[in-house]
Amino acid sequence: MTVEAAVADAHRREWASVLAATVRVTRDLDAAEEAVQDAYVQALSTWAAGVPRNPGAWLTTVAKRLALNARARQATLERKLPLLVEPVAAAPDDGFPDDRLRLVFTCCHPALAWEAQVALTLRLVCGVATPDIAHAFLVSEPTMAARLTRAKKKIAAARIPYAVPAASELPARLDAALSVIHLLYATGHAVPSGEALVREDLTARAVDLARMLMSLLDGEAAGLLALLLVHEARRSTRTDADGRLVRLEDQDRSRWDRALIAEADALIVGRLRAGTPGRFTLQAAIAALHADAPAYADTDWAQIVVLYDALLRQWPSPVVALNRAVAVSMVSGPETALEDVLALEREGRLAGYRYLHSTKADLLHRLGRDAEAVAAYEAALALTGNATEQAFLEERLAAL
Repeated sequence: MTVEAAVADAHRREWASVLAATVRVTRDLDAAEEAVQDAYVQALSTWAAGVPRNPGAWLTTVAKRLALNARARQATLERKLPLLVEPVAAAPDDGFPDDRLRLVFTCCHPALAWEAQVALTLRLVCGVATPDIAHAFLVSEPTMAARLTRAKKKIAAARIPYAVPAASELPARLDAALSVIHLLYATGHAVPSGEALVREDLTARAVDLARMLMSLLDGEAAGLLALLLVHEARRSTRTDADGRLVRLEDQDRSRWDRALIAEADALIVGRLRAGTPGRFTLQAAIAALHADAPAYADTDWAQIVVLYDALLRQWPSPVVALNRAVAVSMVSGPETALEDVLALEREGRLAGYRYLHSTKADLLHRLGRDAEAVAAYEAALALTGNATEQAFLEERLAAL
């Protein structure tokens, strides 16, 4: 492995942990982020003599040293330096088992808009690239970059501390934290760009964080964990041996991880018995209906539509409405579903969402309107940066 490849691998695997550990020492996000970036730059030259046995520990040590040295050079902060060089182990036990989860809650400060909380945490804590965050929010990359800049400026201007929130403050930050973990998983589950369909480092990190969050707060965190587990259970069947995308109806259900599905089912039942389910529990219940069906033809589409109706009342998202249209097509036919999709298209909120166009194309094809389906598939292809999805759409176009 080349030095460049080793550093790139360490960035994918260790960025979140290194940044979180550095912030915990400096209590200054901008300083920590700059120090971590510089540590990776140093790695490019230093690792030429040999990649360290523990790249994450090496990067964390260098980043902390760089951050503390930078602070020491500022005369106005010299009197605070003894506090900064305290070993991390001396910090009080706040019940957070992981620095990354601690920083997720820290970034989800209620003084910031919900979108800013989620975007900032994805970028800084999880190391997700700005273009991928923009894709998740269905906005342009410049728009998302501007949002991140404004969020950082507000943190500085309002002197928002990067400190562990009190237990009483955690529930107010829970929804944003859940959303961060969900979007982190979604970004790894269907990578917006590149060759691979899945980034396992991101999906594994999201599942770990969801488990830790559930151990702290339970509640809707259990619904989120259940949702991620169902998706994880069928991850290996989403592509074939040649890396081609396999549709849900064609996946080999005998290869699905039944232990993960059973764990998810138990979490969902527990949440439903506890009272009104939240949006993640409802999404998990929908995913579980797909996973529990012995065959695609046995899927309880009518119940899935009912669950989508409940989800839309709680979370009126255009993406949820699009997914509901797919279920409606299996209950009431493609013509009814196409009317819903066309209404979403007229709204314009999903104009840059590739799955709107691919869903529309599939419905048109089922109605025998192949010329229109070709145009819709071409629109989806133009919005897709992932090579696996591009190949799938090209196959669909060739079949028409």
